[in-house]
Amino acid sequence: MRPGTLQLPALPPLALYVHLPWCLRKCPYCDFNSHEVKNGALAPDTAAAYLAALRDDLESALPLVWGRPVVSIFIGGGTPSLFDPEQIAQLISDLRARLPLEPGCEITLEANPGTFERERFRGFRQAGVTRLSVGVQSFDDAQLKALGRVHSAAQAREALAEAAAAFETFNLDLMYALPGQTLDGLARELDTALAFAPPHLSIYHLTIEPNTVFATRTPAGLPEPDLASDMLDLITARTAAAGLSRYEVSAYARDGHRCLHNLNYWQFGDYLGIGAGAHSKLSFPNRVLRQVRWREPAAYMAQASKVSNEQEVARKELPFEFMLNALRLKEGVTLTQFLERTGLPPSSIAQALDTARRRGLLEADPSRIQPTARGFDFLSDLQQLFL
Repeated sequence: MRPGTLQLPALPPLALYVHLPWCLRKCPYCDFNSHEVKNGALAPDTAAAYLAALRDDLESALPLVWGRPVVSIFIGGGTPSLFDPEQIAQLISDLRARLPLEPGCEITLEANPGTFERERFRGFRQAGVTRLSVGVQSFDDAQLKALGRVHSAAQAREALAEAAAAFETFNLDLMYALPGQTLDGLARELDTALAFAPPHLSIYHLTIEPNTVFATRTPAGLPEPDLASDMLDLITARTAAAGLSRYEVSAYARDGHRCLHNLNYWQFGDYLGIGAGAHSKLSFPNRVLRQVRWREPAAYMAQASKVSNEQEVARKELPFEFMLNALRLKEGVTLTQFLERTGLPPSSIAQALDTARRRGLLEADPSRIQPTARGFDFLSDLQQLFL
């Protein structure tokens, strides 16, 4: 609450992110903070110790968010579905005991078909999870093997059928631009995915990230950029025909099924992150603060009540930080949202807005910051104008 360089008229909505860092196997393309479990299962004592560390972490952070209601919770990983439904129920109970949740608070859990057992998803629903995000990635067994996934296409179908039966809303993750993939191959993937009538579809272009196995052993046959662009066009056309609209660069949803947690990110809302390597972005009347937790699970559990890094976002960095998120939304945001959530005046982005509109990357409406179709296609170029 000490004096700062900003004047925020109101605090944005607050979400909670919980990181559960273990998975059955580290995928060769993955640069997330995830760690393979030993012997194919998460030891009960490790799970219990980690849940206790999460409680300590949250209690230490409460003074920073005291009294603020939580609009959404996202339990990500790793593979959170490695935890038993009873353990997830304990986690959600611990969160509810310490934070005021908005009525109807969205609670998402990431799950992989490789950890799927019949009735397990129903157990997560009974534990308090309201939305499941299923990491399918592909329905092609050869592609799944190339991607290092632990599940088969048959397991993916079974998991989605169970998710659809257990949840009113769920997400399906699908990757494209895979090694050797053609437009016809992608069309078959979409046929299978859309047959499950997913309320929400997240799509991810396979990219080669530093410090991954694929960075040192890059697979052959990755589609050229023009073909990858055609693939994205195909996804957008096929999903629209199936009743899903593209509301964010990588997300499509039916009416009433947009991911509220991710929307809060893109609208530059606040989020408290707890768990190994979790990030937070928290606003105060005079500043915006970022925090990072200890990355290694053992180090995190040893000192969960301490953050490994904390810094105030510099005033000059706020325009780019805001636009890096907001411009991912097809509908954009209002200019008022920029003013409220950064505490900056319109003059701080006036030149960049003018340049973007002259280049046809932003709509002409002065009250909104909304990408044009061209701006959506050349999103990185548009975002860089605000650096």
